[in-house]
Amino acid sequence: MALASRLWRFRPSGRNAAPGLGLPRRVTGGRGTCMQGRSGSEVAAEFWLTGRARAGHRGTQVIGNPPTFKRSLIFSALSYLGFETYQLLSSAAVVYATAKVFRVEEILQQADYLYESGETAKLYQLLIQYKESEDAELLWRLARASRDVAQLSGTSEAEKKVLVYEALEYAKRALEKNEASFAAHKWYAICISDVGDYEGIKAKIANAYVIKEHFEKAIELNPKDATSIHLMGVWCYTFAEMPWYQRRIANMLFAAPPSSTYEEALGYFQRAEQVDPNFYSKNLLLLGKTYLKLQNKKLAAFWLLKAKDYPAHTQEDKQIQAEAAQLLTGFSGKN
Repeated sequence: MALASRLWRFRPSGRNAAPGLGLPRRVTGGRGTCMQGRSGSEVAAEFWLTGRARAGHRGTQVIGNPPTFKRSLIFSALSYLGFETYQLLSSAAVVYATAKVFRVEEILQQADYLYESGETAKLYQLLIQYKESEDAELLWRLARASRDVAQLSGTSEAEKKVLVYEALEYAKRALEKNEASFAAHKWYAICISDVGDYEGIKAKIANAYVIKEHFEKAIELNPKDATSIHLMGVWCYTFAEMPWYQRRIANMLFAAPPSSTYEEALGYFQRAEQVDPNFYSKNLLLLGKTYLKLQNKKLAAFWLLKAKDYPAHTQEDKQIQAEAAQLLTGFSGKN
């Protein structure tokens, strides 16, 4: 209704047009001239009065050539209508763009609520409707949702593979739309890592450089994002525990294969916990596992207990609880 009333206010209606809507700024072109701030009737009256004055009030006279005067009036009218049409379309475009922004914000709020609630399937169904979107914020969330559905126990292996590749495509598009989005960098790296499981050890090792680069960029763009810091720790942990045969393949394929240490991994896990304590059950679990690798059973037990007692909101949380409990049974709490 507000839009309709606004459009009506700007609509020209011939001789009964609303007062106060003057002609556009002076425009001089060809033989026609439009006067700024003057109505059509005022311009016509000036022509008529000027004509009478020049004729010594001996009768109505139009100055100049009549065809020229006629063309001038037509030009003025067209200029007026063109300006009013421009105003009308510009106003409508602004309203449409504003409504579109509000719509995207509403979708993002719904998506974030569903994500925090652990409603993985519902979140995916919401976002998949907008898979053709050009909005980076929508696209990286869709990449995350696709990956999360792929991780569900009820998802078949065939479906999982399709979802993993779809997630990578959505993340790639998000990054193309906004390279300044730390989340786009983060989820692009995650999705590349997932795809590596289907493309062999050579591709997986080659992708490791790209993955590290995007995690580091995500941290640079947002040093307070605990998840990006955690994932950099996972990268370090993965290459610290790389099996000897994979390390041998890496040495044969690459002049400088990726490598890391448990100490580096621990530093990232600790930093993530400092940024956002208890933000993720897996960070607690990996703190415990890293301390185990470093032969510090006391601190390992401390973090594994926290992981075991972490409230389970997702299937991943439940799996982490079970793994932490199993690891705790394998050693005493003493160092």
